[in-house]
Amino acid sequence: MDILNMIYEALIADTYIAEQTYDDSINDYRIKFYEYPETGDVLNPHIVIDPIDTPTPSQYADDQWTKLDFLLQIDVWSRNRELTDTLADKIRNVIWHTFGFNQRAGPKEYDQGVYRDARRYRGSLYRKDFNTI
Repeated sequence: MDILNMIYEALIADTYIAEQTYDDSINDYRIKFYEYPETGDVLNPHIVIDPIDTPTPSQYADDQWTKLDFLLQIDVWSRNRELTDTLADKIRNVIWHTFGFNQRAGPKEYDQGVYRDARRYRGSLYRKDFNTI
């Protein structure tokens, strides 16, 4: 189960998030896995998806695990505080409505003109081969 790509696809499916993170110069979105931007490189909003823990089997039936439990952090970086907060709120809504993951506390920082809102999300998804186990 590739949760990172699933989250990426859900985020770019949201019109507002896609508009704020699309970069014409690279013909791609400023949504990355694990790759944090340098403070000086943040001219436009960036989103970073970072797993905090490896997926953990959970919920068992007949001696088989049926779900994987995930703990992720999704950071929003931008030079505009309101834009950072709005993007982080939009991401929270996408994550909740698409995956049912609950938001946890995460760091909120300001450094050298860049605002960072890092929120953590925890939730479980059924394994892909659930119907065949």
